[in-house]
Amino acid sequence: MVRINELDPSASPLDYYGAELRRLRESAGLNQGELGDCIFCTGSLVGQVETAKKVPTRDFSERLDAALGTDGAFSRLVGLVLRSQLPSWFQAYAEMEAKATYISTFQSQVVYGLLQTEAYARALLSIEHTDKLDELVAARMDRQRILLRDQPPVICVVLDEALLYREVGGRDVMREQLGRLLDNRNDWLQVQVLPFSSGQHAGMIGAFNLLRFESDPDLFYAETYETPYMTANTQLIRERSVGYARLQAEALSPRESAALIARVMEERYGHQPEPDGRGVA
Repeated sequence: MVRINELDPSASPLDYYGAELRRLRESAGLNQGELGDCIFCTGSLVGQVETAKKVPTRDFSERLDAALGTDGAFSRLVGLVLRSQLPSWFQAYAEMEAKATYISTFQSQVVYGLLQTEAYARALLSIEHTDKLDELVAARMDRQRILLRDQPPVICVVLDEALLYREVGGRDVMREQLGRLLDNRNDWLQVQVLPFSSGQHAGMIGAFNLLRFESDPDLFYAETYETPYMTANTQLIRERSVGYARLQAEALSPRESAALIARVMEERYGHQPEPDGRGVA
C-alpha cells in the first residue's frame, strides 16, 4: 500500500496550498493523473505540489481553479506561496513594496527587481541560490504584478551608468534587459541614468529605496552585506529624500537616459561579427 505523505497545513503557505489541493482533488473524486489531464500537466506534477516538493505557478493555480471550481481560491493563495519563497529577511520589504503608491529607487549595481527580465533575474540569483533558483525567480517575477494594476505605483528609478556595462548573463540577456528599460508603455514609470560624468554623488553610500503610501508612514530601505535595513525614521527619510532629489537633478533626463541606454544596447550588446566574419547576437 502506498504511504501518502501527510502535510501540516500550518507549517507554511506552500504546505497549506498542497494540503488544500489534495483535499479538494479528493472531494472532486479525481486521482492525480485525472486532475493532471484536466489542467494539462502530469499527475506527477500534481503530486509534487500536493507534497510541497514543487512550488505552483500562477498559470497552474488558475487552471486548478477552473478545473475544481474553487472561485479563484488557488489564484489568490499562490501569491502568498510565492512570497514565502523570498528570503525571510526580504519578505517584510516585499509586503510593503506591494502596498506602496510611490517608489523611488537608486541602483548602483543591478537593475531594480521590479524591472528585471526573467533571464536577468535568473542570472543574478544563480550566483548563490542554485538550490531554489526556480522558486526565487518565480517569486521575483511575481513581485512585478503590481505594475499590472489598474493604478500601479509611481516608480522613479535612477540607475548608475556602470550597471549598463556590467554584463549579467551574457549579451543576449543584457540586450533584452536594456530593451525592457526602454519600454515606455508604463506611464507611471520614469527611468534616469546617472552618468559617469557626475563624479561623486549622493548615492555613493549604496543603493536604496524610498516607499510612500496612501496613509502609512514613508519607509526607507537599504541592503548591506550582512542584513537589510528598513525604517520609518523621519529624519533619515528626510535626508535620503533630499539626497534622491539631488541624484535626479544630476542624472540625465528621461529622454537623454533612453538615448544612452539604446546606444549601449546597440554598441555593446548588439550584433557583432566573430573573427570569421559571421554575425552573432
